[in-house]
Amino acid sequence: MKNLWDAAEASKYQSDLAQRVYSSQLLGRDPSLVLHGGGNTSVKIRERNLLGEEEEILYVKGSGWDLETIREDGFAPVRLAHLLKLARAEALSDPQMVNELATHVTRAGAPAPSVETILHAVLPHKFVDHTHADAVLAITNTPDGEARVREVYGDDVVVVPYVMPGFDLAKACALQFEKEARPSTVGMVLLHHGIFSFGATAEESYGRMIELVDRAESYLKAKGAWEVRATGPIGHIGHMGPIRAELATLRHEISECAGFPVVLSTHSDPQALAFARAADVRNVSQRGPATPDHILRTKRLPMLGRDVEAYAEAYREYFLRHAANAKETKTMLDPAPRVIMDGELGMGCVGRSAKEAGIARDLYSHTIEVIARAEALGGYRALSEKELFEFEYWDLEQAKLRRSGKPPVFAGEIALVTGAASGIGKACAESLLRRGAAVIGLDIDPAVTAWAGARPDYLGLTCDITSAADVATALETAVRAYGGLDMLVLNAGIFPAGTPIEKLGLEEWRSVFSVNLDANLTLLRECYPLLKLAPTGGRVVVIGSKNVAAPGPGAAAYSASKAALTQLARVVALEWGEAGIRVNVLHPNAVFDTGIWTEEVLKARSESYGLSVEAYKRNNVLQTEVRSEDVGELAAELCGPIFARTTGAQIPIDGGNDRVI
Repeated sequence: MKNLWDAAEASKYQSDLAQRVYSSQLLGRDPSLVLHGGGNTSVKIRERNLLGEEEEILYVKGSGWDLETIREDGFAPVRLAHLLKLARAEALSDPQMVNELATHVTRAGAPAPSVETILHAVLPHKFVDHTHADAVLAITNTPDGEARVREVYGDDVVVVPYVMPGFDLAKACALQFEKEARPSTVGMVLLHHGIFSFGATAEESYGRMIELVDRAESYLKAKGAWEVRATGPIGHIGHMGPIRAELATLRHEISECAGFPVVLSTHSDPQALAFARAADVRNVSQRGPATPDHILRTKRLPMLGRDVEAYAEAYREYFLRHAANAKETKTMLDPAPRVIMDGELGMGCVGRSAKEAGIARDLYSHTIEVIARAEALGGYRALSEKELFEFEYWDLEQAKLRRSGKPPVFAGEIALVTGAASGIGKACAESLLRRGAAVIGLDIDPAVTAWAGARPDYLGLTCDITSAADVATALETAVRAYGGLDMLVLNAGIFPAGTPIEKLGLEEWRSVFSVNLDANLTLLRECYPLLKLAPTGGRVVVIGSKNVAAPGPGAAAYSASKAALTQLARVVALEWGEAGIRVNVLHPNAVFDTGIWTEEVLKARSESYGLSVEAYKRNNVLQTEVRSEDVGELAAELCGPIFARTTGAQIPIDGGNDRVI
């Protein structure tokens, strides 16, 4: 475990709170310590209020903040004196605790304080750090975890048996700390939960965390329980045949079980495959998560194989075994899995978004590491089923779900857009992303792979859509990344230079039809098996052209190809309606913020009409400019609920063209 503290960098952070930010970000950089909002940190600071009174404020990480990216405003300032009074109470319900924390925050608009705020308050140290270090979890999640922790640390840490986070945990820690703490004590281990460190400075508290975790790692290495992996046969990674139909079917079943569309990402890396194929996977994988903090994102147990209904039934039975009353029964989470281990697929990860699926992958990948090390150390043992249930259906976790609000309109849905590197295609992709969809962008231009940056909900693929092999490869890659397909936007096309018919050769004609018509037939045919499995019904938007209704001279190949594409879309709408797939066509015109409309071309065209460039852009009935963004927004809306009962429509987006009208 490497200490990342840099004195020169740290010197830029002057105040105690700024130092807390710096050291928190250092912890957040290491995924073996914290992942996706896990862990928390705090600092106690004396401040003068508006009345001139000096009081001690506990700045604790706010709910919803990630240590890696936290800023000063990500810490909730809570009056320490009140927290210490609360700690002396005999009992405090979760709602009471949350209310007391919220009403003693000193800054309006501050994030909600961590549920472990009172625990941070009772520890008599200025800086407190808390992580879910993998190495520590591997040691505590064994049958003799407490004895091993004491063997590793002696009096340097206080050891606290597992208690669910909140007021009871704070009380338990305070009592145990008072009982066990020695002058040499620099930390605290919570069995099955994580590790705390503390100090007089941010550097000291951070350094102690690194040193304590390093001792756990050294212990595992000494016991031959560090460089271990699941021992299943890996086989030929990446050489499976096409599986997109199977994955789309699986995603459809999971979505039905969950009650909403989901993203399903699959990962056949060596670690995932080896674990999925291990001889004892049916045993060790069913013992629970490495820490209950992961349970809402990975579920209590992964699903083994692909029998979604069997998993859901087992989940319902687990719930009913522990539900205390009818009211609790009504609050049951959806029984769909979040992690799937399959000998052929490797690991499948499920989420309401690509980001959520990615979080499930990260968390369970670390769980696999913890399981492997704990098994090598003497056997992996998580919390009991009852303890896991209590955490999963804890009032505060349920409240967190309620606060998450209404999901975006395309949450859990997947769209494919052709010609997505620029212009209308890029605008369509952006509009779909804004509405919560995961988007696959195809384009022959390599820029398609980079324009959205590194985000989990966008996959850009270089693809020649006139190549059936390229299309098949792209669809396979897309479905392995997200699980299926709900929306298809056929935008890619070419507009050749004007050629009168008497000079139009068959080679040019066929080249235009190859891209504008034939390639779209291939895409429609290959996407149909995926679209008919879309949980809320498949949707296709075809980008046509004003030239379908009002062709121009010199554009015979383009106009005819777009007219043929429109006719193809009409037939598709007729044939696919029975499968719940709706197909609609947009006819844009004079969209000038695309690659083909350079300043030189615009100037030449406007002069030929005797207009200025600005007037030429608005040369339509409404005298308005039509932008790529306008087309993208309408394309996205066509896929949304407003047009849920519309198929076979042709909609102009041209500002009004007198020849069309």
